[in-house]
Amino acid sequence: MNLLTRLSRRQCLKALGGTLVLPVFAYPGTRDQHTSENTVRFVDVARAAGITFVHDNAASHEKYLIETMGSGCGWIDYDQNGLLDLYLVNGAATQLYQPAHPPRSALYRNNGDGTFTDVTEKAGVGGEGLFGMGVAVGDYDNDGYPDLYVLGYGRAILYHNNGDGTFSDVTAKAGVANTGKWGSSAAWFDYNNDGYLDLVIANYVDWSPKNNVWCGERKPGYRGYCHPDVYHGQTPTLYRNNGNGTFTDVSQASGIGAKPGNGLGVVTFDYDNDGWQDVFIANDSMPNFLLRNNHDGTFREVAFASGVAVSQDGKSEAGMGADAADITGSGWLDLIVTHLDFELARLYRNRGDGTFDDATLTSQLGYATFQLSGFGTRFFDYDNDGARDLFIANGHILDNIELYHTETHYREPKLMFRNLGHGVFTNVSHSLGPDLVQPRVSRGVAVADFDNDGDLDILVSNNGEPPQLLRNDGGNRYHWLQIFLIGTRSNRDGVGARVKVAAQDLVQHDQRKGGMSYQSAQDPRLHFGLGGRREVDLVEVRWPSGVVDRIEKLASNQVVTIEEGKGVVPRRWPSVKV
Repeated sequence: MNLLTRLSRRQCLKALGGTLVLPVFAYPGTRDQHTSENTVRFVDVARAAGITFVHDNAASHEKYLIETMGSGCGWIDYDQNGLLDLYLVNGAATQLYQPAHPPRSALYRNNGDGTFTDVTEKAGVGGEGLFGMGVAVGDYDNDGYPDLYVLGYGRAILYHNNGDGTFSDVTAKAGVANTGKWGSSAAWFDYNNDGYLDLVIANYVDWSPKNNVWCGERKPGYRGYCHPDVYHGQTPTLYRNNGNGTFTDVSQASGIGAKPGNGLGVVTFDYDNDGWQDVFIANDSMPNFLLRNNHDGTFREVAFASGVAVSQDGKSEAGMGADAADITGSGWLDLIVTHLDFELARLYRNRGDGTFDDATLTSQLGYATFQLSGFGTRFFDYDNDGARDLFIANGHILDNIELYHTETHYREPKLMFRNLGHGVFTNVSHSLGPDLVQPRVSRGVAVADFDNDGDLDILVSNNGEPPQLLRNDGGNRYHWLQIFLIGTRSNRDGVGARVKVAAQDLVQHDQRKGGMSYQSAQDPRLHFGLGGRREVDLVEVRWPSGVVDRIEKLASNQVVTIEEGKGVVPRRWPSVKV
């Protein structure tokens, strides 16, 4: 995160080759041939939906680093009625900021009619006193009700879902407080394939009010938030689920915590398709971590050998958000990492041999991301045409950045890149409605079909501002299939399962991943756009246990629930009348 010392934008554009006429890889295409970007609009319905939450970042003249890193957001069907509810993480009072009404995080219940109701107090998940950062959702005890893990500065909270609309703080009993660490993002995943979800945490730096220093010029208004290199990094945390409601810290024994990083984003996925989930951590201004699962409870750090530690030119960048998806139909998951402006959001293409290529420029993502500071990011098929597109939420770190760079702004527009079907993207942000490009100080991003209409919507947490709920209008013009997994021998959430969907000439691959984006929790269902194809020929699920389920001949435009070893089972997903 090189905040204050920059080249001029003209110099940087010159370094990138001016007009950026780039070569294109000739990957086989999977995208439906129809064009659809002009039929989709994203409309911010947060206020109309009854979401009154405003994020409080406790901004002060001392420029505490925690003030600018923002908070995440997430989706959780906490009452298991088939409607996704939403959770918004908030800041807290500090020694310099003592508001009359202390900030708290918020849980909003989906009413099933396009509106939400604040049920925070009844549910008991306000996280009062925690300067919150991230949120992770997972059913750690396999009881059928998703639990809530809220990360923050200095500690974290585990809320156990009681199944009656309330939660209990079981942090101490479970042993997952992450005490003394600045937890940013977390992922529930089953690293040892024992049928229980474990927890990995990307921790940031060892900042505190006591070691807060002055960064920036010493004149009125020019003080800025410090570069992370001013502080020491922190090691990631791995908690192993003991299967009895408690966890054991195995950070050192597993190798996850072998060396410190400036961790911000995390995604767990099986990058080498060996049936075991690996861990990627986006580090801020230092090499990223790719921790390969050794199948014996340990991990080996392979980021440099795999080609995802640094940029193509060998530079560490301001790694913030991360996601993984198969963007070419190869069956191997590729990786996106967002960075600060004057850098590029990096797309690493999976070669299928344990290594990745830096495909940032050949994918044509470079120019648009170079001018903005990306945080939350997700691959998803916003128009259901059969190829995963890319969304990035942006917002600068410095609230006074214009004093240093007049062309750079604190509030920034979001980006949507349409996948042309062979690993190349085009920027369609301005064709998707004005709400998508409305400048905000965006941080967390959580994607879900909150209205169960077959297209994916976007929840964005904005630093010091109200959130946005960007409803997808028109994305369901094409056909789709959503898959909800229930593990039996595997963990109940099915995290780690690999899924193939075949519909005529279209073959897609996805995984039930952990983490993703930046400090946020995603829709637990896997979503597949089908274009004009009305029927799915085959769904194949490879579970972490080794069980393989194959289901043939499914109609499109439905949510299918697949239970390990049984195939399709009934489950209700109510239609939302907006």
